[in-house]
Amino acid sequence: MLKIQDITYSAEGRPLFEGASATIPDGHKVGLVGANGAGKTTLFKLIRGELVLEGGSLSLPSRARIGGVAQEVPASDTSLLDTVLEADTERASLMAAAETATDGTKIAEIQTRLADIDAWSAEARAASILKGLGFDDAEQRMPCSDFSGGWRMRVALAGVLFARPDLLLLDEPTNYLDLEGALWLESYLARYPHTVIIISHDRGLLNRAVGSILHLEDRGLTFYQGPYDQFARQRAEQRAQASAIAKKQAARVAHLQKFVDRFRAKASKAKQAQARLKMIDKIDMVTPPEEAARAVFTFPQPKELSPPIIRIEDGATGYGGPPVLSRLNLRIDQDDRIALLGKNGQGKSTLAKLLSDRLALTAGTVTRSSKLRIGYFAQHQVDELHLDETPLQHLRSALPDLMPPKLRARLAGFGLGADQAETPVARLSGGQKARLSLLLATLDAPHLLILDEPTNHLDIASREALVEALTEYSGAVILVSHDMHLLSMVADRLWLVSEGTVKPYEDDLDAYRRLLLSGDKPAKPAKPAASKPKRAPRETVLTLRAEVRKCEERLEKLQQMQTKLSEKLADPKLYEDHMASDLAVWNGKFAEVEKALARAESLWLAAQEKLESTNQRA
Repeated sequence: MLKIQDITYSAEGRPLFEGASATIPDGHKVGLVGANGAGKTTLFKLIRGELVLEGGSLSLPSRARIGGVAQEVPASDTSLLDTVLEADTERASLMAAAETATDGTKIAEIQTRLADIDAWSAEARAASILKGLGFDDAEQRMPCSDFSGGWRMRVALAGVLFARPDLLLLDEPTNYLDLEGALWLESYLARYPHTVIIISHDRGLLNRAVGSILHLEDRGLTFYQGPYDQFARQRAEQRAQASAIAKKQAARVAHLQKFVDRFRAKASKAKQAQARLKMIDKIDMVTPPEEAARAVFTFPQPKELSPPIIRIEDGATGYGGPPVLSRLNLRIDQDDRIALLGKNGQGKSTLAKLLSDRLALTAGTVTRSSKLRIGYFAQHQVDELHLDETPLQHLRSALPDLMPPKLRARLAGFGLGADQAETPVARLSGGQKARLSLLLATLDAPHLLILDEPTNHLDIASREALVEALTEYSGAVILVSHDMHLLSMVADRLWLVSEGTVKPYEDDLDAYRRLLLSGDKPAKPAKPAASKPKRAPRETVLTLRAEVRKCEERLEKLQQMQTKLSEKLADPKLYEDHMASDLAVWNGKFAEVEKALARAESLWLAAQEKLESTNQRA
């Protein structure tokens, strides 16, 4: 059991914890959430003893082992498998002692302890963890120096999972994992035998891998039972209640104060006025919850192009040797929302480079719309920002003809306010850097937006804002992400990159998740039995979804036109005698829009009913 009791701690004079308390029972899986900069990582350092408390106490059982991923493993000649095995220091020391021990009693003690910690299955367990994190059998025998920093972070994670500490502290563990690794980690943590605390902004992970939430807010800690969505509902209810109580109290105080102000000077009412002042003093005022600053992304809207915007026929591509991808027959329209699925190394990034025109075909043909503009965001681009320049300087270099106020407005549209605009990139948070990179990728209103892991370093509010922005965006979207929530909210088509090619995935994301966790290969759709109704083709469903979306966009535009016409018709000047002809024109336009709205609503209802009936057959 972890007991956090009345802790106090400040960083650079800023208080992060003041009398904060919480108790984490043994074996619980807990998500630690809170605003960026609230002190979540600092709490981990306090638990590990890397920082000293100013007040209060943190206590664990005396022999409890704490583990976490502090940094990537070094680029040594040690194999990945041996590196992970060495992470269990007790097993390593016992194995070394077993080779040199000569005393019979000592040998028996060592062997008993080795049996207690299941030392003889250690290699198989380590190999299984490495495989789950994306390393095949051959790679597990390779030296750590053969892998980049991101992959060595996975090895470090594998090591701490293998060591199985009593308290496992994980800080954004999915940031360096792909979708397959993230899903495997979810499943592993759900079965982990000891206590886990995870700092994460991955809503799927916080819903499936944890059973409670520890919320850090206003320098205090609150423990909630249940996964993230349940916590979010409770928080919303609490805030609504606090806001309602605060409003009622404010109205009560205003009513009492009005009496006091009116009758304080009157001798006959002085006592009553004083009584009401005392009543005001006795009210235990509830502070209304502050409105959280709304996270925003504002993507510029491109003009519509004739479909398809990209078509590839019998295509193949690679890097000079054998093709990485071949047999490519793909089509992308401007209203497509496509998620790329597939294990690491199968070619998702290669396909993204091909579609973004960063890689050429080695065979076949590609046809692109002549006016097609493509925006491309990949995580490495965040690392390529100029650290000594400000976001404003980055934007001025990209748009030299735009005046500073308009540049600042562009930055504000991506949640980078006045302070961040003038701050060197080196001092920005990871989320702020990601926002700047997304802004730079979308400056020219691309018709196709390719996003490779866009949510790394974004908090939950920013991820929800990204979902909203992509929903409103009128261009095509290609997504590669480990964030299942983002994929499920945005994508309506799935492409599976595997076995050297790309094909539509005929099932949904939940089925893909189950498939990965089962360890099976994607199965070909079975033919339905003659006695069962035929499943609606996925292409039909996607076509109907696109039709519904177009109807909704048409409705929204017509409603905007109706609002503008209503405002125009409300202008008193329009009803003056000399404006009679104009009034007839505006009334005619209003009547046309109303008719168009009725037709659009009918089309939308018909499309919606058709989609629903098709889904029921599916």
